[in-house]
Amino acid sequence: MGTHDEDGVARRRFDVADAAPLLLDGRGVVTSWTRDAERLLGYPASEAVGRDLAGLLTHGDAGRVAEILERCRREGGWSGLLSARRRDGRPVPVMARITCADEPGGADRRLVLLSETGDAPGWTMSRSVLERMVSDSPIGIAIVDTDLRFVWSNDALARFGGGRPEERLGLRLGDVQPGLDAEAAEAQMRRVLADGVTVVGYEHVGHVRAAPHRETAHMLSFTRLDDDHGNPVGVYYTVVDITDRHRARQRLALLDRAGRSIGSSLDIARTAQELADVAVPGFADAVAVDLPAPVLSGAEPAPDPSGTVPLHRAGQRIADSAKPPHAATPGIATPPHASAPGIATPPHASTPTVAHQADSPPVRCLLTGSPWYGERLDPSAEKWLRNLPGAPAPGESVSVLIVPVRARGATLGVTCFLRRGLREPFDADDLALAEDLVSRAAVCVDNARRYTRERDAALVLQRNLLPHRLPEQDAVEVAACYRPADELTGLGGDWYDLIPLSAARVALVVGEVPGHGIDAAAAMGRVRTAVRTLAALDLPPEEVLAHLDDLVVRMAREEGLDAGTQAQGAGCVYVVYDPVDGRCAMAAAGHPAPAVVLPDGEVRFVDLPQGSALGLGGPPFESAQLTLPEGSTLALHTDGLLAQGAEWALDTDRARLRRALERPAAGLDLACRTVIDALVPARPYDDVALLMARTRRLSPDRVADWELPADPAAVAEARRTASRRLAEWGLPELSFTTELVVSELVTNAIRYATGPIRLRLIRERSLVCEVFDGGATAPHLRHPRTTDEGGRGLLLVSQVTERWGTRFLGEGKIIWAEQSLSDPGV
Repeated sequence: MGTHDEDGVARRRFDVADAAPLLLDGRGVVTSWTRDAERLLGYPASEAVGRDLAGLLTHGDAGRVAEILERCRREGGWSGLLSARRRDGRPVPVMARITCADEPGGADRRLVLLSETGDAPGWTMSRSVLERMVSDSPIGIAIVDTDLRFVWSNDALARFGGGRPEERLGLRLGDVQPGLDAEAAEAQMRRVLADGVTVVGYEHVGHVRAAPHRETAHMLSFTRLDDDHGNPVGVYYTVVDITDRHRARQRLALLDRAGRSIGSSLDIARTAQELADVAVPGFADAVAVDLPAPVLSGAEPAPDPSGTVPLHRAGQRIADSAKPPHAATPGIATPPHASAPGIATPPHASTPTVAHQADSPPVRCLLTGSPWYGERLDPSAEKWLRNLPGAPAPGESVSVLIVPVRARGATLGVTCFLRRGLREPFDADDLALAEDLVSRAAVCVDNARRYTRERDAALVLQRNLLPHRLPEQDAVEVAACYRPADELTGLGGDWYDLIPLSAARVALVVGEVPGHGIDAAAAMGRVRTAVRTLAALDLPPEEVLAHLDDLVVRMAREEGLDAGTQAQGAGCVYVVYDPVDGRCAMAAAGHPAPAVVLPDGEVRFVDLPQGSALGLGGPPFESAQLTLPEGSTLALHTDGLLAQGAEWALDTDRARLRRALERPAAGLDLACRTVIDALVPARPYDDVALLMARTRRLSPDRVADWELPADPAAVAEARRTASRRLAEWGLPELSFTTELVVSELVTNAIRYATGPIRLRLIRERSLVCEVFDGGATAPHLRHPRTTDEGGRGLLLVSQVTERWGTRFLGEGKIIWAEQSLSDPGV
């Protein structure tokens, strides 16, 4: 009988010798029983003969017996699967063949052959049945031998190219379909031959001979064929056309990329470039987005249909990486140079200009708002094609699709898509996809256009309200960082400033106005200007904030819902640092206290009394006084640097700030950026300003002071003492002017003031002369008549010095005057 495997093969082939025969009469009653039948079902002949066939089957198939016998009588036979029931009650699947066994003139008889199916997959079919099945299948089917040469294929495979079945015999895939990536497919076949693992769902995308200009997609499956001994004899593979599914998937992927990529900002040119980047190379070989200049400036487009129509190429992409994005082509003029620093650049200044003829398809689409496409265009006949990116070579036909950029009823420009080479020409489906793609970008372009004017106005405010460059001075080394939360304007209500004061001192200011955008920026500008004006009065920090609070209240009362109301609730911290003795005075109005990084790296937070926010009323402001070692760093910041105002999180926020400030950095600018990057996300919920100032000390040899008696005779000695010190400093050329200033200021102190008198000279970037007295009355600059005998002292001082002023202290006042040191080496 052979091995077990051979028995299994025989059973699957329904070998008659392996079947169990039995006889039935015309009514379906068993009349003859064999040993094979007894072995199969377990019934002895004494129990089986005389039973109906239905009694040998399970309940489900017993009801089919009458129908099966009728079909057998009518058609001469029947074959099919039945579920028999063994004597022990166990069901057993069998394949049954019933044929008529009538003898001439005898009774009706039926011969039944039963074969246990076991693990057989189903019917055993003849070769003719199998050949008809695979030949008539709509799926492409082929068999190759171990050399990967065709030995058989069906007619359906010819639809995918490569010729009819008889033309393929003995050839390989690359022979019958040149240009196809046959190596990849044959690599799959070799792998299947080697390991016997079936490959299902292998996708191949490319061009075939039957459709050289159309990208097609096919799904292939490969199965190894073995002989009866398990040796590979070839590969059986199937091919299914999934081009429609592939293209639908590409469209969905393209629209998904467009949704994620287009409109990431409110910049018109960037949005146009994003549209071009998304469409190349998947949808087109080249894309150009042309917009009129008014659109780039934020206005409504108004194209002139007469003559040439200039459009600005806001976005462009070419699949050929060898060509630059803005390669010079006929009809395109590129600006010769960029704008000079400090001059506002128009949005379209950096985009090349394209001059389209009035009767060209791009202009017609711009005027009518309707799309247009051409399947095969000749560049020699269509001169306007030269204005498109990736212009075709002479004699090369191209396909062009032009879609207007329309949003909210306005046509803002046109988008030109170009395909060349073996790419399939644009069709109606491509037009629908392109319109969907461009419409998404059009809304973003229109949003950007509508806000361009507001953004430009905000940028003007930004240039004028925030410091372009912090003043140079010797008191502190300073660095600042500002990160806005408003993506539209790039500006909010936070600000920082450094204001030089008299006697080499500086004022450090950080503040914030509630809100974002132009209103907040305008209010911030008014408050910042007020701070600078009050700083010029040389008032203590708490008095500066008190005057500022009164000003915001008046603004709110006079202007209602305008800038005054916007400034209500503003916060500010005002710090004055003196590099002569390292003393630092500060006060805060609804604002976080500064942090101090000591020279050894330790971080401390100033215990600063908190006043109420500006314009809201409250108790008087208080100040804090401290002395900082040289090399200490003050960190003034707005509350956006830390948490969003949660009181319980204050300690946690300070711990985060402490860790950020403790990180070592190569310089103060880098340290400032490091703190911002560590604590602030790229798109913060609130504006953030950080001002860091590393303190310096003036060396003792750059400061000189003297106690003077209230005696007019001391004036001459003061002049001589000051002149000697200038000689030591190498400033003899300032002696005459300085003696005049000392003489006038000391004389006024002796004549009009009381208490001790002190003279101090400070050599910094300017020469400062200070005279302290115990009086509380400020001197006034007078303009005496020619007949007056006095009153010219301060007038002379104002004429010979760069600036002068008065500063009040708790125990008196200081009158000071500054002379410029023009020589940078001094």
